Amino acid sequence: VQMLTVDGQPAGVQLPASVELTVSETEPGVRGDTVSNVTKPATLETGATVQVPLFVNTGDRIKVDPRERRYISRA
Repeated sequence: VQMLTVDGQPAGVQLPASVELTVSETEPGVRGDTVSNVTKPATLETGATVQVPLFVNTGDRIKVDPRERRYISRA
């Protein structure tokens, strides 16, 4: 994370393109539900919530775009 300051005061923040985080809680995927683009909510170690594919489980490490709060891939 980069912070832009003007006269010693914060003026803006630049977030990285991706961060690796651990899924702290999510519902188990339903076996046999293979419809593409089906997602479920997952709470991350930071407390943020993102939509993830059904195959992602609690404890998994995933890559997230923090600017859009969007799942990218497994880490």
